[in-house]
Amino acid sequence: MGPCLLACFGRQPLSSPSRKDPSMKNPTTHHDAQVTSEFDQMRSSGGGERGPILVELFSSQGCATSPEAELLISRLGRGDFKLDVPVIFLAFHVDYWDYLGWKDPFGSSQWTVRQKAYVEALRLDTMFTPQVVVQGRAQCVGIDDDAILSNITSAVRFPAPTLQATFKRPSQDTLKVCFKGALRTKVDSEGVDVMVALYENGLVTNCSKGDNKDLVLSNNYVVRRLDKLCNVKDISAKKTITGTLNFSLWEVPFKY
Repeated sequence: MGPCLLACFGRQPLSSPSRKDPSMKNPTTHHDAQVTSEFDQMRSSGGGERGPILVELFSSQGCATSPEAELLISRLGRGDFKLDVPVIFLAFHVDYWDYLGWKDPFGSSQWTVRQKAYVEALRLDTMFTPQVVVQGRAQCVGIDDDAILSNITSAVRFPAPTLQATFKRPSQDTLKVCFKGALRTKVDSEGVDVMVALYENGLVTNCSKGDNKDLVLSNNYVVRRLDKLCNVKDISAKKTITGTLNFSLWEVPFKY
């Protein structure tokens, strides 16, 4: 995969998976909440000059082992393991297990292609779920907490960007995000893609088929959108960059 920088925005508090509750006739899968910047949260929590570690989970509601990995990532995200470094968590739901009987409502071939790119870049023999990729350079099975923690601890950290974002709603189903700031990292002639992710927490799904039949699946950090803000080349660490993205929203719009 080519070099990239991610700015991430999410909604809703975390939740945990559970067995099916008969009283939950119509569990909601979308919630309202404020849009927040992971970089803003990192700086305000004392993350300092160095940026956060990116942890990507490749998961599927059609995979019997993925719920355990989803719970582990949620626990990491809410601080159960007391990490010494700021971390950004993103969960990409792949679609290649849909044939087993349950179609993951958050699954996408786009995320399958992303995982395949990691498999090739890391010279792996096969794709699997759950898989965790740390900082784009190390990977492990998504239920191996020791390996995940080790990869986070040993990951290379980069300067934290100083990107600022403003939000507008041109229409009911569109979110316009404008960015301005510095990457705080020198970029050479090979260039770097600046990517922006929208993710969602607190998603709950009654699974009625497949390997997770009769489970209520709770998912956090689920990536709903991932778009390229810009590509930059030959710039200094202090160079200001700007860009605008228009995201199409889903079911429940953001509130500000």
